[in-house]
Amino acid sequence: MNAGMDIEEVLKLLADGRFHSGEELGDCLGVSRTAVWKQLKKLEPLGLPLHSVKGKGYCLEGGLELLRPETIVSGLNDNARALLLELDVQTIVDSTNVRAAERVARGNAHGYVCSAEQQTAGKGRRGRPWVSPFGKNIYLSAVWGFDGGIAVLEGLSLAVGVAVVRALQAAGLEGLRLKWPNDVLWNGRKLAGILLEMTGDVDGYCQVVVGLGVNVSMPPASGATIDQQWVDVQSIIGDCSRNQLMIHILNHLLPMFKEFQAGGFSALRPEWEQLDAYRNCVVELLTPKAAHCGVALGVNDSGAIRVRVDGHERVFSGGEISLRAAP
Repeated sequence: MNAGMDIEEVLKLLADGRFHSGEELGDCLGVSRTAVWKQLKKLEPLGLPLHSVKGKGYCLEGGLELLRPETIVSGLNDNARALLLELDVQTIVDSTNVRAAERVARGNAHGYVCSAEQQTAGKGRRGRPWVSPFGKNIYLSAVWGFDGGIAVLEGLSLAVGVAVVRALQAAGLEGLRLKWPNDVLWNGRKLAGILLEMTGDVDGYCQVVVGLGVNVSMPPASGATIDQQWVDVQSIIGDCSRNQLMIHILNHLLPMFKEFQAGGFSALRPEWEQLDAYRNCVVELLTPKAAHCGVALGVNDSGAIRVRVDGHERVFSGGEISLRAAP
């Protein structure tokens, strides 16, 4: 058994939140108590609350809900399950988007989904790091193939936002809003973010890696490093199963890909605009070259944002543009 597998097995044993003696852990893993201790030491960098009490053993205070692929797949509806090629759940990766891109490089990955307990180099838009504490949130990347190249992908990040809101609503969350082009908000604070990366023919068949991060139960110490206002699911509705949340996400995300493939963003536009957090608000659009201030008017059928600037409507597409409330 390699070191990585040892860590996974130790986590599975300790996930119940109960005390387990070193002897018991060693027997279950088929290793010596010394080897168990070495594996327990490897849990420290994960930030997990491991406690030891003489005569009782070791426990993870409060337990730990690990992602279980068999539970997630069995919970999918027939439609989503038929669209899923593979659910790849990892313990620790640099980035689920990177792993998905590697899977794409090995051949057609249409319908592949990767998730992980932790990312060591998770990323958001514009190269920002995505804070990814172990076993607390959802880090997911899905691959979908499209014919027609980059032109048919207009509005996809907004469509993903709609699917994520549908999933979160199914989990019991209300009051969600969307911030153009790729954030899910609750009371003005960021709950989830989306990152799209394309590979393949810009004019023909391409595969898109859709990265999604959802704050589920963000530890305060990890959240302190985030440079914007944020919120997590637990703060809104209390304890929430990450496995059940994954089921809701895949039940809505995978069918949305098919829906988008058939009709693009235009059919989803009314729903997105109902969720628009900044419609009719004064906003500032920051582009690589300039800042533009105006009133947000919604989006067009391509997912570009419409802004009234100095009395004239202007249209801005995604890329390196960010939006915020005007100061």
